[in-house]
Amino acid sequence: MIEMILLGLLLLLVQLMLPSVIALIGGNVSVAYLFSSRDETPEKTATVERAQRACANLLETLPAFLVLGVLAILQGADVVVLAQGWLILRVVYLAFYLAGTAYVRSFVWVASVGCLIGMVLPLL
Repeated sequence: MIEMILLGLLLLLVQLMLPSVIALIGGNVSVAYLFSSRDETPEKTATVERAQRACANLLETLPAFLVLGVLAILQGADVVVLAQGWLILRVVYLAFYLAGTAYVRSFVWVASVGCLIGMVLPLL
């Protein structure tokens, strides 16, 4: 389970950096801008905004995932498969969000919340 927690934190790191990487690849910002104080705000593309919203969404559920992971370790509950499912669904959610796929993305989000609920049940 510790590996799943670390992978969840790695996913957070990737999603925090993704908007800047997308903007850099798209030519909207330069490396000098990324290392500066960022006083000026460049134009954001739709993909950069989607990446930022996907990261914000991850920040809403990641604390619950981390707490459930730690509680599972403390209680010896076997929720690794559900944790793996949550991580995979969050990566799929990010891909659908970046692609702009609205309805499928929502179903993936509901499934990821279902994984969190499944992680709660063995702890009761």
